[in-house]
Amino acid sequence: MKTTMDPPVTLELPLAEPVPAPGCGVCGALARQRAEYTATGNPSRATDCSVEIRNHPHRARKGRRS
Repeated sequence: MKTTMDPPVTLELPLAEPVPAPGCGVCGALARQRAEYTATGNPSRATDCSVEIRNHPHRARKGRRS
């Protein structure tokens, strides 16, 4: 039998919405989908889009070689 209390729950502030990478078609499409899901009242799917944008890989651009 447990006789002690559980530790308090610690909640963090939600992350800001990620900004799509300039010129990235995938990020742009995800941002449009996120806006649609937000407008239609589907915050779970909107959050999924934000996660995808945040995790979408982008290679650092290197200078052009002559």
